[in-house]
Amino acid sequence: MEIKQYQIILVNLDSTIGSEIKKTRSCVVISPDEMNNHLRTVAIAPMTTSSKNYPTRVEIKHDNKIGWIVLDQIRTIDKQRIVKDLGKLSRHEIKEVKAILKETFVD
Repeated sequence: MEIKQYQIILVNLDSTIGSEIKKTRSCVVISPDEMNNHLRTVAIAPMTTSSKNYPTRVEIKHDNKIGWIVLDQIRTIDKQRIVKDLGKLSRHEIKEVKAILKETFVD
């Protein structure tokens, strides 16, 4: 499967420790296509359907449900953890993710 930045994928996140988000769930690919094409790993941000209004969370609508991208739980996974493709973020959602990533990790 070809993996693209801002693609939504189903990922098996188990096993985890402590407060890490666990189980099989939707995640957003954060790593750029150049990395996704050449490495066996992918940087992802998990998604959840229940969240507090943290500044590092992006609210999105996917599969007719409201959910949040959890940008404070970015992690790198092996591509073997990917179960299937679920879609892609909208342009507006991508813009919001980029703004929060920049504010959190660059500025």
